[in-house]
Amino acid sequence: MFEPWMNSISPFVRAARVTESFSLAGEWIDHDHVYTYIEQGEAEFFLSGVKYLVKEGDIVLMHPFMSHIIRSTSTQPLIQYIFHFDLYYEEERSLLKNTSAAHSERPDLADREMKLASIRPISHLQLADRIEWKKRFALMHKEFQEQRGGSSLITKSICLELLHLFFKNQSEDQDQEGNMTKGWAFIEKSIRYIHECYADPQLNNVAISRHVGVSTNHLSHLFKSKLGITLHKYVTHIRIEQSQKRIIEGTHNLTRIAEEVGFSSIHLFSRSFKAAVGITPSKYAAMKSRVE
Repeated sequence: MFEPWMNSISPFVRAARVTESFSLAGEWIDHDHVYTYIEQGEAEFFLSGVKYLVKEGDIVLMHPFMSHIIRSTSTQPLIQYIFHFDLYYEEERSLLKNTSAAHSERPDLADREMKLASIRPISHLQLADRIEWKKRFALMHKEFQEQRGGSSLITKSICLELLHLFFKNQSEDQDQEGNMTKGWAFIEKSIRYIHECYADPQLNNVAISRHVGVSTNHLSHLFKSKLGITLHKYVTHIRIEQSQKRIIEGTHNLTRIAEEVGFSSIHLFSRSFKAAVGITPSKYAAMKSRVE
């Protein structure tokens, strides 16, 4: 897929990172394009309710405000190389540092930023192209770490190269289109509600299912069968994810963070955090402060 309008692309790359996870991963929704390369592992990507099975060497390209949940399905950790970008530079949008966005925070995007909304979001790199892809990403990642003069120009050029590799390796085979996940409307409504209300310590399975309009048992079954996680654990997952962001920001103490993300006590927060992350919140905070 090479269209004439692509000649005018002038990308602005906002972030680049490498992530490793064993279960659920990924933001729920982002205000920019998300380009993900699978370095290791296998996973189910739920993109606006359509499930895609991805593996090592696959690329996933998500357009702005595409809802997504990522569930690792292998015994190996899922390693993703990720960068965020806008198709065109705009000074006001360039000031946005955070990539995640709430459903209630959808500004009107120029039509040109949604040009990729109709593409098939999956591509599989041939071995030779994987080597070249990782070389280019490594340079992009380095530019973000060092923040040298001219970095934005370098990352723009690399983004264009990596977009070219995505389209070059897209298969004409329609079998990779994926299928709409049964019951996704209920799952999506639940997730939206959880993201809006996770700070409420009274948020539980009954309250969520009542909001969605289905029985608690049915909603719990949907989460477990489609996402491989219980409804309760998903709420905890979001709270821990939010607490990690606040710890990294370093503006509040752990007791206040526990309250802000919906835990009824600091003890429950510490226990849940360690179970999910593997270390206590205090050790996590100390580790992140050393990195800084």
